[in-house]
Amino acid sequence: MEDTIRQLLREIGEDPERDGLRETPRRVVKSLQFLTSGNRTDLGAIINNALFDVEYSEMVIVKDIDFYSLCEHHLLPFFGKCHVAYLPSKKVIGLSKLPRVVDMFARRLQVQERLTKQIADTIVEVTQPLGVAVVMEATHLCMAMRGVEKQNSVTVTSAMHGVFREDARTRSEFLELIRHRGRLAAE
Repeated sequence: MEDTIRQLLREIGEDPERDGLRETPRRVVKSLQFLTSGNRTDLGAIINNALFDVEYSEMVIVKDIDFYSLCEHHLLPFFGKCHVAYLPSKKVIGLSKLPRVVDMFARRLQVQERLTKQIADTIVEVTQPLGVAVVMEATHLCMAMRGVEKQNSVTVTSAMHGVFREDARTRSEFLELIRHRGRLAAE
């Protein structure tokens, strides 16, 4: 892959042997391996038996999960916040597992719509809840740096399952709760 990066540098008019670029092919390979590590991540290892029998029938939300991904169309980053909620049926999942699921799917070549759906579908599969909601807000550098060059645009996608899809009140409660920024105690 390093040879391919050297050739790419030549094709865009650069000298891969100049001082600042000599180690670039190695760094790019290492970077791409990390940024696409979700393809090689095992969901079972992430969950690691962190499902617990707990009698809890209210909404669980982890919001403002930072994520970084690569647009599969231009190989440019998109990044933002992910908000995840679920309404447990019989099991709750360790809270740290939700951001790990987000990272697993974000660290792939992606489109935001698929990323949102994959996160929601996986939480449904793992926890068998009464419902799941995922909202993602992202800035896409393929829109900010090139093409339409709209630096302040934000793309919002959502995936709703179960009661979040079927019950407007549950969905509204979730959307209202993620609208509040910062900690509740500080408000």
